[in-house]
Amino acid sequence: MKGAVSSGHPLTAGAAEQMLSLGGTAFDAAVAAGFASVVAEPSLTSFGGGGFFLAHSENREQDILFDFFVNTPGLGKEREGKPVMTPTDINFPECVQVFHTGMGSVAVPGLLKGLLHVHERLCTLPLKTIIAPALDSLEKGVEVSRLQAYFLGLLEPIFTSTPYGKEMFIKDGQYLQEHDRIFNPDLQTFFHGIAEGKQDIYTGESAERLIAAMSSQGGLITESDLLSYEVIERKPLSINYRGKEILTNPPPSSGGFMVALGLHLLEKVNLSALEYHSEEFLITLIELLKELHDFKPMKNGSTITYPFADETTSRMVESFRTGIAGKTFIATQGTTHISVIDEQGNAASMTTSNGSASGCFIPETGIMLNNMMGEDDLHPDGFFSSPPGQRVSSMMIPAIVLQDGKVEAVMGSGGSKRIKTAILQTLINMIDFNYPLKEAVEKSRIHVEDGVVHVEPGISEDILEKIRNFYTINVWGSKNMYFGGVHCVNGQMDGWGDSRRGGSFISVT
Repeated sequence: MKGAVSSGHPLTAGAAEQMLSLGGTAFDAAVAAGFASVVAEPSLTSFGGGGFFLAHSENREQDILFDFFVNTPGLGKEREGKPVMTPTDINFPECVQVFHTGMGSVAVPGLLKGLLHVHERLCTLPLKTIIAPALDSLEKGVEVSRLQAYFLGLLEPIFTSTPYGKEMFIKDGQYLQEHDRIFNPDLQTFFHGIAEGKQDIYTGESAERLIAAMSSQGGLITESDLLSYEVIERKPLSINYRGKEILTNPPPSSGGFMVALGLHLLEKVNLSALEYHSEEFLITLIELLKELHDFKPMKNGSTITYPFADETTSRMVESFRTGIAGKTFIATQGTTHISVIDEQGNAASMTTSNGSASGCFIPETGIMLNNMMGEDDLHPDGFFSSPPGQRVSSMMIPAIVLQDGKVEAVMGSGGSKRIKTAILQTLINMIDFNYPLKEAVEKSRIHVEDGVVHVEPGISEDILEKIRNFYTINVWGSKNMYFGGVHCVNGQMDGWGDSRRGGSFISVT
């Protein structure tokens, strides 16, 4: 077996498969998949957004977190009040979420620079080879799958808010439907420029067009923002849980700390002794998610270290214990994603996002820009509260699970605020209950948001009736992308792509 890959789209996974078949490493495969995802998954990712690439290099005995998430914009610009953003309601089947869009919502993008940086640092195959699958998809157009049609449908008011968006996503007077094809001619031209080493969005004509669009449409990005943007290499956060080492995203991002806190609290509970999806199990999980909902590790510039000091978590541990004990008889002691592993033991976990997108494009590039300045979960101190030039804190949680220094599993998820709950529940399913990857990913999930427990179908109605004695329960009619999309592989070259987000898994022989 040359390797295995799990991702959010068959074309994304196929790009990685091609690199592994050519003798490339997990890093070649992941970078190729990253370029392909920009083409195949436009509702989830873009060069106009950002992300993280977690690399485990077996030969170098090195773990690196490449941070190419977005920066706050506005360097060298006098800000007169807060930029205007457009609130847009996105109607999920069982709830409504408000996103803030428009040019004022755009942060400084990092994805393109990140992919090129990782290619230079870790990859063995030429850039033209790595970009080839994405270019092929651009030429043929990307057929809209059933789930892609659903994703695009949710975002229709955003994606059709500009002339180029309408050109891309409206065909013969109708918004794109399943089996239609997405064509992006400007992005195809831009990709050719990347392959020839002549095109990026930080310098040259594309940068000039971006800055001009910002100036005319109320955005904040300046030339200084683009010229000063850098990919940052960080030491991953290492979490110990039940004899496993879990590598993930360190500060200034908050997602990794969320997982660390969740697992820290769960160490006090003998989860494996509980019946899965029993009343006791669900109450434990709900109380855990309630604690995480109120945990704001980066609020007001806070700095927290791991392992956690007692004074940091004592209140939360006691609150967690009390929340469980008051309802059960348990004795308590206390965006899209790509996962790749290769035959050498190298592993790559990359999570990227464009938020819900701003609806705005960099002129003549086909690149839709992010709306990260309008995502409330990324700004705990309020919109535009941070000075320009800072890395925005992210909820993304690319993760690698190690056992005795060897890769046991690689995973990550999209899903905004639901990323932490998706990753935590998958880790619990794998580590505490020993479910194989497919079951660990596909088991019904819950999520706590603003006092409401959202529940996927698959949990006994009798159990839910008991839980309703303590919580407000909202049962969804079907599994949904709202609950995240965990794409993972393991050291045996097995894996799974989450059905909630049209996941695709390929093992390469």
